[in-house]
Amino acid sequence: MQDYAIRVEDLTKIYKLYDRPKDRLLESLGLARGKVLSRDHYALRHVNFEVARGETVGIIGTNGSGKSTVLKIVTGVLNPSSGSVTVNGRISALLELGAGFNMEYTGIENIYLNGTMIGFSKEEIDAKLQDILDFADIGEFVHQPVKTYSSGMFVRLAFAVAINIEPEILIVDEALSVGDVFFQSKCYRKFEEFKKMGKTILFVSHDLSSISKYCDRVVLLNKGEKLAEGEPKKMVDLYKKLLVNQLDTQSLEAVKPQGAGDFDGEASEKQGAGDSESEAAGKQDTAGQDGANGADLWTPAFPVNPNINEYGDRQAEIVAFNILDEKGQSSNTLEKGSRCTIQMRVKFHQKVSDPIYAFTITDLKGTDITGTNSLFEKVNVPARDAGEIQEISFTQAMDMQGGEYMLSLGCTGYNGMDFVVHHRLYEACNLTIVSTKNTVGFYDTNSEVKLLNME
Repeated sequence: MQDYAIRVEDLTKIYKLYDRPKDRLLESLGLARGKVLSRDHYALRHVNFEVARGETVGIIGTNGSGKSTVLKIVTGVLNPSSGSVTVNGRISALLELGAGFNMEYTGIENIYLNGTMIGFSKEEIDAKLQDILDFADIGEFVHQPVKTYSSGMFVRLAFAVAINIEPEILIVDEALSVGDVFFQSKCYRKFEEFKKMGKTILFVSHDLSSISKYCDRVVLLNKGEKLAEGEPKKMVDLYKKLLVNQLDTQSLEAVKPQGAGDFDGEASEKQGAGDSESEAAGKQDTAGQDGANGADLWTPAFPVNPNINEYGDRQAEIVAFNILDEKGQSSNTLEKGSRCTIQMRVKFHQKVSDPIYAFTITDLKGTDITGTNSLFEKVNVPARDAGEIQEISFTQAMDMQGGEYMLSLGCTGYNGMDFVVHHRLYEACNLTIVSTKNTVGFYDTNSEVKLLNME
């Protein structure tokens, strides 16, 4: 028996595009007189990957990258122009709204229709019917034609059918966040249960937190081509660069990390400069910034990530950063409940009208836990000219649970209506929260517990 559930080999899908509807008609009737009236659009171009049995694989990419096209070909909704897809196992798919449903049928009739299409007998569907109805929770509407449903009811029923008939392979396209918050919570629990059962899952999502949390591996697509595949965290980082046009899709190497020393002062401008020059630049920039204890507030007293994942157009550049505990000392180890300050220094190489300063704290898988920026905080940020330096600090109570986290920093903005990244430092350093009492989740709500009416 094959050890893979899905194998995609040299998959290509081409659509013909026409400038005028009339050109399509002329070509279909053979009246083009030898002229080529269409042009080829590659929705997919020579895509290859495998999904092992019991593996959860995510597909990410910008709009129009071919994600949904892959799923439709895998499920048999579309035929490829060339290449092949091999599936070993019974598939249940939840694609776009309406796929596989007859709008004239009632909800009950559509449950049996979908189950039969997947290959279940009437007796097998009978056994699962109550679970499906309980999960969808749409009441008496299940006996009404689907065309009378709201979009939320429709998706609830579709998801309930897909997830409760227990196929060997589940295909999901952007469907884990449907309905109200209570139904979303139910969907996530069922998805986790499905994963623990060792089922094979292939899904597309723009929710990077779900991708990081659930996937064993991720495939990154762009304009119909597979750029890379690998562990979720690395692929999500590449995707974030792709979103702001900072990813070199030829070599998959964006702005090359320059190392921790380059963020001490302005040394990142001087690629190839020696350590002594970097230290001198740092000392010059931080002159007069010493705290009461004599320590340099811009020289971290903790290790900085030597492989910082950085990129941006460098119109503005983060040249220094630090974390200060509530005593004003540099430290990346903080006590839960204490106040701390995250600060960074930004040098402007060109005029930037509306800079936005930000920090984000993630878990070790890269999932965003918390963070903020000057725009969210409604801070009036002035424009900066080339050569100017801006220092920014974020001071807050650290009420996260004890554990290990990563700190990322950024300076972004807008060029007209377009969002631009001037400089981002992903995972600049780790952050350790020390706690003597942890509660549920990432944050402590600092509840006060009282026993009432006690004799």
